Amino acid sequence: MDLAYTEEEEAFRAGLRDWLGGALSELPPPPPPDDWPARRAHDTAWQRALYDAGYADVHWDASPTRRLIFLEETEKAGAPYVGANFVGLLHAGPTIAAEGTREQRERWLPRILRGEEIWCQGFSEPDAGSDLASLRTRAVRDGDSYVVTGAKVWTSHAEVADWCELLVRTDPQAPRHRGISWLAMPMDAPGVTVRPLRTLAGSTEFAEVHLDEVRVPVANRVGEENDGWRVTMVTLSFERGTAFVGEVVACRRTLAALARTARENGRWDDAVLRRRLGRLNAEFGALWRLTQWNVSEAEATGGVPGTGGSVFKLRYSHARQELYDTAAEVLGPDALDLSREWTLGRLASLAYTIAAGTSQIQRNIVAERILGLPKER
Repeated sequence: MDLAYTEEEEAFRAGLRDWLGGALSELPPPPPPDDWPARRAHDTAWQRALYDAGYADVHWDASPTRRLIFLEETEKAGAPYVGANFVGLLHAGPTIAAEGTREQRERWLPRILRGEEIWCQGFSEPDAGSDLASLRTRAVRDGDSYVVTGAKVWTSHAEVADWCELLVRTDPQAPRHRGISWLAMPMDAPGVTVRPLRTLAGSTEFAEVHLDEVRVPVANRVGEENDGWRVTMVTLSFERGTAFVGEVVACRRTLAALARTARENGRWDDAVLRRRLGRLNAEFGALWRLTQWNVSEAEATGGVPGTGGSVFKLRYSHARQELYDTAAEVLGPDALDLSREWTLGRLASLAYTIAAGTSQIQRNIVAERILGLPKER
């Protein structure tokens, strides 16, 4: 498999670098981390700038390789990440582009690309996290609408979202994976209640969402009724396949900063620490190559990432945790200072073996779908 970039792709990279140099110099500083209305305004303004410059379509209209280049270069330049609309740009948008009708694509995709609408994800439930197929949120057909009742949890940025990609059970009598549908629910619909959750780091990017007989038009269903599990696998392939590209670049930059800090504060004299930093450098280098391989595979198979995303997600989650454990060694007693970026990064890293599919689930996917081992009984 060829992992080299073409001349056209390198030209795209050079043009993007030039544009970023000018655009970032005019960008106002980010608002406080927990001011989500202000962060929404900041993030959507940046998305509009990308749209006006012709770069907004990379998340689904461009080739996977161009998407990789875009995420790599914007992260290296210190540009804002997708921020409050990561679900719209990296999960819901690509899913609608791949599985939606023409009317659905025309309705939702331009508004996501222009930064006009924010999406959140309504998948996990209080009793259905890793075992997502056991979800209980019900959707009962009533004419041209579904009447939805239930609860979702760990819903990112729900408090500032306009839409929710929502998994519901439309046929409680069907086998678990066959009675699920994928809906686009307006967050301002009557019966939707959002309750923010405070994380270990003190932030409130997650929320509980309670649904009390919320009416969602049947026209907002993506895919056929009861075929939502297959559509969800498309969503999760994007979530695990390319959504972490920028974070790998960020981790490599953090690793280089750790090495510089260790040299400055004397920790570099510890041979065990040096070996650990060296191994992490090799680890993230390998993860970057795996990302390129996954993108090349997606390009050859129609643009949707495959099960290789689970291999990446599994290894990346643990490598990120080890990176920030190493940061604590480098910082020493200062690792307890919650005002330090690396300390907050360490707290946040604990969620990575849970979010976007737990490591146990990823191991099952690798075992069953890649290695061909028998399914768990």
